[in-house]
Amino acid sequence: MSSDASSTPKFIYKLVPSSAPVPDVLPEKLPVSELDQKSGFIHLSTAKQVPGTLKFFFTNDERVYVLRIPYDHVDKDIKWEDPKAEVCGPRGGEGLFPHLYNGLKLGKDEVDRVVVWENKGGWDDALKKAEDWLIY
Repeated sequence: MSSDASSTPKFIYKLVPSSAPVPDVLPEKLPVSELDQKSGFIHLSTAKQVPGTLKFFFTNDERVYVLRIPYDHVDKDIKWEDPKAEVCGPRGGEGLFPHLYNGLKLGKDEVDRVVVWENKGGWDDALKKAEDWLIY
């Protein structure tokens, strides 16, 4: 479990760049990023970690697809780990991140909903509009 929470989250999230669009109908297994492939697991974020992940990894993206995953759908395959220093360096204050170890499977059985956020001079506007949707 995350070091900054007293309970498990209701949802965890996967951010996908617009260069890898998510289809309207989710398949059994979405293609995974080069980072996830290299790591051997799917990098995810809690609702509290999404703003930092978004601003750190997706600063120059015009839009992102945000996949909301009910935690209880994947809890048996989640490991809470520090971010890898070789990936993003220290990111203080964000606690442990949920990493999905299930053979790199993320698709219609795991994902509850997909939304698209637009980057309009920064991500703050998109994050403000998504406050009710980002649930810990």
